[in-house]
Amino acid sequence: MNHTSQAFMNAATGGQPPNYERIKEEYEVSELGAPHGSTSVRTTVINMPREVSVPDHVVWSLFNTLFMNFCCLGFIAYAYSVKSRDRKMVGDMTGAQAYASTAKCLNISSLVLSILMVVITIVTVVIIVLNAPRLQT
Repeated sequence: MNHTSQAFMNAATGGQPPNYERIKEEYEVSELGAPHGSTSVRTTVINMPREVSVPDHVVWSLFNTLFMNFCCLGFIAYAYSVKSRDRKMVGDMTGAQAYASTAKCLNISSLVLSILMVVITIVTVVIIVLNAPRLQT
């Protein structure tokens, strides 16, 4: 045997080579052990509830109620928007989303039908004005 292998085989190991896995484990334990400083490391986990933003469309419904209230759709949309806001304040996000979706559909319907009525009214007035000279003769 050469000189380096004889250094590992001494009386403490009983003449056998050292267990390399045991040395590795001891190294990992000492490396991952408690912190060497006097202060201990603490971690704090705070579970923050995710804020779900549910639009309630109250402003849009109020606008449709005041200015484009075709067949009272704007007023009905406003009622559903208020219900959606109430559900959101209670914490029922599923109910708030359902009422908000209904309010959105009613607002879109009210807006489209009101704009359509304005366009039809303007076209009718223009046709009547252009045909008025013919009706007098």
